[in-house]
Parts: sequence; C-alpha cells; structure tokens
Amino acid sequence: MYNYGECEICNTPLEERNIQQSFWIKDKWVVIENVPVGVCPQCGEKVVTAEVGEYIAELLKDSKRIDKAPFISVPLIKYEGATGVS
Repeated sequence: MYNYGECEICNTPLEERNIQQSFWIKDKWVVIENVPVGVCPQCGEKVVTAEVGEYIAELLKDSKRIDKAPFISVPLIKYEGATGVS
C-alpha cells in the first residue's frame, strides 16, 4: 500500500482506493477501471503516483487496445440551462 500523504487542498490524509477514470481520446470516451489512487475523504481530491500516471499514458497511446476494448453505453442528457429541467 502506497502512502499518498495529505491532501494538497485540505490537509486530510489520503486513502488508497481503486476507481474508474475516464478520458476523451480522439473523440472517444475511454474509461480505465481499477486505477489505484489516493482519494481525500474530505474534499474528494484524487492523486496518482508517477508510475500509475505513466502506465495510464501508455494505455491511452495504445489505439489498438482501445479499439479492441469492450464498449459501454451511458445516458446522455442535454443541459438546458438553469430555468428548467426537462
């Protein structure tokens, strides 16, 4: 287990968790599962180690892997302003 230290925003000790992290890559929304991050339980700030960041960068460069990955479907809701909800 990595010691992520304290949150840069609120000085609360960070807790290690595995999360889903998403990125827009060449007009595709790519979601990476089980990313180990330090998460602040107070404000939600997230931090990755350099090693994890480098690995994610390599994954996102691998267009063949992205093209072969399973696809998920998500709801798309249009924001229509603060005057009403549709």
